[in-house]
Amino acid sequence: MKKILITGAKGQLGSELTILSKTYSQYEWVFTDWQELDLCNLEALESSISKINPQIIINCAAHTAVDKAESEVELSDVLNHQSVAIMAKWSHENNCKLVHVSTDYVFDGDSSVALTETALTNPINVYGVTKLAGEKACMANNPDAIIIRTSWVYSSFGINFVKTMSRLMQERDTLNVVNDQIGSPTYAADLALAIMTILSESKWEPGIFNFSNEGEISWFQFALDIQEIGGFDCQVGGIPSSNYPTPAKRPNYSLLDKSKIKSTYGVAVPDYKQSLIKCMDLLAK
Repeated sequence: MKKILITGAKGQLGSELTILSKTYSQYEWVFTDWQELDLCNLEALESSISKINPQIIINCAAHTAVDKAESEVELSDVLNHQSVAIMAKWSHENNCKLVHVSTDYVFDGDSSVALTETALTNPINVYGVTKLAGEKACMANNPDAIIIRTSWVYSSFGINFVKTMSRLMQERDTLNVVNDQIGSPTYAADLALAIMTILSESKWEPGIFNFSNEGEISWFQFALDIQEIGGFDCQVGGIPSSNYPTPAKRPNYSLLDKSKIKSTYGVAVPDYKQSLIKCMDLLAK
């Protein structure tokens, strides 16, 4: 029985993989968060992984607080880059498959067409810089790894846009949301299933793959959909990013092209609105 190690198990993707693991009983699952596997303890990381001795690693762990990363540069680099290098090296030396999750924030947002895996990277914030360094370290230490770039992740777990908007729309009469950042949301449950679809294939084709739900929307449109599905009375307005300054700059356009993951692994990519309805149904319960 192959053993799968999940890092960042209490995050959104890790939580969805925990649920999904029940339908993949052919694997032995080891779920770790920082308490069980401290990725910040770089000196002990290799021996800690060796003790678990997995055949597959799905690295869901990251420093994902984009604004906080601007002031927590060192922590961000350890979690998003240095620990990834060690995991990649260990997995390469121990014949272990590695799936590493990355982000659309490796791009600068200057594109106007959906970004393929070969599009030029040029991150504009610390989070993006450290995640790109992690991708490069991953491929340098383990050319056989799979990297999945995703965007705008939400779920019924943790803190995310869908849960925050749902709460604010019930607390406030009006709400303004940026309307000039374009991309596509990703329901973490869909991403978890995409990863397991890849692992269930008989072939293993390494490299970078994009995954997000289908659709090209702004955060403002996303908020309007949340309002409509939730039946909230709140008045939602669209504003430019310049009216809502944040410590970290965001890419204006980061829509991911999903053709490669579909053609290589036959991964199904649901429409963003169908997935949003599923998630909000869960939250309503």
